[in-house]
Amino acid sequence: MTQPVGFGGRPQMPAPGAPTPELRVARFRGHARRLFWSALVLIVVAGACGYLYGNLPDPYEDWMLLTAAGVVIFVLVFLPFLVWWSRVYTITTRRVMQRTGVLAVRRRELEHVRGYTIQVRRGPLQRIWGAGTLTLSNGIDEPLRIVNVPSAAVVHEALVDQVEVSQILAHRDAQPLPGPVPPPLPDA
Repeated sequence: MTQPVGFGGRPQMPAPGAPTPELRVARFRGHARRLFWSALVLIVVAGACGYLYGNLPDPYEDWMLLTAAGVVIFVLVFLPFLVWWSRVYTITTRRVMQRTGVLAVRRRELEHVRGYTIQVRRGPLQRIWGAGTLTLSNGIDEPLRIVNVPSAAVVHEALVDQVEVSQILAHRDAQPLPGPVPPPLPDA
């Protein structure tokens, strides 16, 4: 097992029976490479507007050019960016959370202590960029898919570590605390 190490060595473990604080381990979005085409469209539309503004053929006017450019930028640049921006994954010391949506937010959680399997899939382009798709399945709920994770190997290792630590702490906390031995009952 590998754990993140601070300046003083191993992280401080809470005392048995003490509540463990929930700390954020990582927060990320899908890989931004999917915004490449949107960025390219934005550059092309800006260049075309700069070139054609004031040079349009006779039946067309400049406001038509700007309106068409605004519609293209809204549909092909802003909406894909909004979809990418609205999907956030958070890993804490207790659970994995997926939050999607802008106005109607949908949230899914998967707790580390229950345990789950982690499947990593990486296509050829994902391998080039160091990304991957992680599928977390506990066998009961619908699998949680974390799509296009940047640094998929690091995220996979962090998830494995968090599951292991959570299960160790849960097992330790399930054990009775050592305390004074009660006196024997008097014979009647």
